[in-house]
Amino acid sequence: MKRREFSLSTASVVAASALTLPLATPAMAQARQFKEGKDYTRLAKPLTPDAPAGKVDVIEFFWYSCPHCNSFEPALDAWVKAAPKDLSIRRIPVAFNASFVPQQKLYFTLEGMGKLDTLHAKVFRAIHVEKLKLAKDEDIFAWVAQQGVDAAKFKEVYTSFTVSSQVRRASALQEGYGVEGVPSMGVAGRFYTDGTMAGSMQTVLQVVEYLAGVARKG
Repeated sequence: MKRREFSLSTASVVAASALTLPLATPAMAQARQFKEGKDYTRLAKPLTPDAPAGKVDVIEFFWYSCPHCNSFEPALDAWVKAAPKDLSIRRIPVAFNASFVPQQKLYFTLEGMGKLDTLHAKVFRAIHVEKLKLAKDEDIFAWVAQQGVDAAKFKEVYTSFTVSSQVRRASALQEGYGVEGVPSMGVAGRFYTDGTMAGSMQTVLQVVEYLAGVARKG
């Protein structure tokens, strides 16, 4: 979804379409030559990657309430598990306006508490299947408590300086990559692609593999 299409009220009632994406592989990426300006863009001002030395920084930009992000998540998760070991892959929640911030804080709080593995997919399900908005602090607190998470600890982390700093960093990355819609992906602080450019999210994963190869060469 593009920036202009986003609103919490709209996303909460849009049903995510069924989407099955075959897994991208390095061989698939190597078999195609993708074109700058068509399949991906090169950032005018490169960013400093956060990945450790010897790793290629790969970012998925997403929003929990986006139906396309929900549809893409299973394929992305499978791709992450099979991706080359030198890819440092992370998810960054976006905020196109202030109403997005609670879900950014939800993601970073779950990450900080080590709960992403068990609750990340459940957040998508709560919003897109159970039709819960999870758009405000109190709604998030109530839902998290129902999942058996220590509510007091969650609120402590959610309102912490650490999470606030992560939200600011996420917004800086979003701005630096010029994110206009999600799901979309950034590579090595130098390249950006999305389903509109690549033609599909399956192809996006192939483009990312290709760009990772470019980044490895320096």
